[in-house]
Amino acid sequence: MASLTLKDIKKVYPNTESGPKKKKKKQQAEEPGKEKANLQITDEGVVAVQKFSLDIADREFIVLVGPSGCGKSTTLRMIAGLEEISSGELYIGDRLVNDVAPKDRDIAMVFQSYALYPHMTVYENMAFSLKLKKMKKEEIDQKVREAAEILDITQYLDRKPKALSGGQRQRVAIGRAIVRQPQVLLMDEPLSNLDAKLRNQMRAEIIKLRQKINTTFIYVTHDQTEAMTLGDRIVIMKDGFIQQIGTPQEVFNHPVNLFVAGFIGTPQMNFFEGSRLVEENGQYAVEVMGKKVVLSEGQQKALKAKGQKSCPVVLGIRPVHMTLDEGGFTGKIEVSEMMGSELHLHMNVDGADVVAIIPTVGIDLEAHSIGKTVRFSFKPELMHIFDVNTGKNLL
Repeated sequence: MASLTLKDIKKVYPNTESGPKKKKKKQQAEEPGKEKANLQITDEGVVAVQKFSLDIADREFIVLVGPSGCGKSTTLRMIAGLEEISSGELYIGDRLVNDVAPKDRDIAMVFQSYALYPHMTVYENMAFSLKLKKMKKEEIDQKVREAAEILDITQYLDRKPKALSGGQRQRVAIGRAIVRQPQVLLMDEPLSNLDAKLRNQMRAEIIKLRQKINTTFIYVTHDQTEAMTLGDRIVIMKDGFIQQIGTPQEVFNHPVNLFVAGFIGTPQMNFFEGSRLVEENGQYAVEVMGKKVVLSEGQQKALKAKGQKSCPVVLGIRPVHMTLDEGGFTGKIEVSEMMGSELHLHMNVDGADVVAIIPTVGIDLEAHSIGKTVRFSFKPELMHIFDVNTGKNLL
């Protein structure tokens, strides 16, 4: 199999218009306050991916995640050879493949739309690429049936795609990719067309598949639940830039900035604006909603090591880290969502929406219904402190 190395990969879509129309558009783009669709516009064109550098180990499962338009699918297509790399270097193993045709990169790709041939049976769809390679009929049959066994679709080999469910079609699309035994398997939002139950089932199938085949996975999704459950490491992107690379636990526990903190985690992290980090007599505390919260010993050391001064901050707390506390902050419940073992409380706290996840065991549900007032708090060591100006995590 193979490792991958991406060095300062950049993708620019060139300007195709010229003359007065182009000049007018450029003037509009330069006007202050104009929306630029979150992409950098230069004289070269629209920059979709900026300085993307990543080392991917052999057999690693990497997930590219971010909102629509962040450049994750463009990055995947550059790896596949379906998009030209504007600058930078892409290596598969030790081979530079910038100018290598897609068919010669020894990769396979699974698309969101399945892309199955409707007139062919499942068997024929899976065997098609092997026939193009002029493999022997016996070898093709063996590879197709092995892949079908791994994906539990042997019973569907004689059916055509229209006779299959969405989940079954996606398995066929994956099977068609893995029969080739590629060095790298690329998956571009393969589960987005499925309903919630099927998505959960297919996530489990992909995890099992990963254990059965020797290949490197690169998976693109906008669904952070998929990213957290599937990836060895997650690459979080925004506006063409990498925001953070880390394990699911690292990006959840130690987000590097406000964007990552708000993007990873469901429900989203609570942000308390108007807070302030203060240093008094060598001790740090955060002033939030009229109260002062003294930071933990570990947080104190981290801030002292960088010589952090008092400054305005945004305080972040995950809903799951909120606890009921009679001596804490006051919030009025506007929405109460019963989730079985958990209660999701959406509270109005000083005009801001704050969400708390509370275990239902041993609590009075009536006292936590819509319109009721509750008091809550959180442990200092679970707080995230972000610089107001840069958005960077200070801890």
